[in-house]
Amino acid sequence: MEAIIISGLPAAGKTTVAGIVAAKYGIKAVGGGDALKEIAEDLGFKVTGEGWWDTPEGMKFVEKRKQMPDFDKKVDEKLIKKAEKGDVIITSYPLPWICKCGIKVWLSGSEEKRAERMATRDGKTVEECITIIRQREEKNYKMYKSMYGIEFGKDLGPFDINIDTDDIDADKVADVLIEFIKDGWM
Repeated sequence: MEAIIISGLPAAGKTTVAGIVAAKYGIKAVGGGDALKEIAEDLGFKVTGEGWWDTPEGMKFVEKRKQMPDFDKKVDEKLIKKAEKGDVIITSYPLPWICKCGIKVWLSGSEEKRAERMATRDGKTVEECITIIRQREEKNYKMYKSMYGIEFGKDLGPFDINIDTDDIDADKVADVLIEFIKDGWM
């Protein structure tokens, strides 16, 4: 099976959908964030939980990471190699633009719905999550524009399918993706 590469805006459901689809096909789900967290731990950061990126410690690592773009490029190179082998679902912000293989999926959603999803996941207020989402979107855009010339969140040209996650839960998003895969990619 060809690799499935899922990208999208913060809190659009990338990791959750990847896990559902991976379980359906009995393949591994891999995230660039997981590899970056390993690097953060190696550098002495205390990494805790899925929402770690939005903690002060996680934000501190993001700032340090900006000064060391080789970390991100090494992670991306590893993810490209995994994608080339297939039988994997990868969640990554930049990979769809820099990898030549795979089914490329963009998950979108309104800021409000994504903030609600993040608030439920992380136990924060919707207002706090809107602030976090805006910060992450700005940082992602600047970082990937600088690293790869990517118009993150604006150029959707690399994607085979765009799924709006606003009015459907993760299981339904996964069903839409699975149907797409069956209809055109298997």
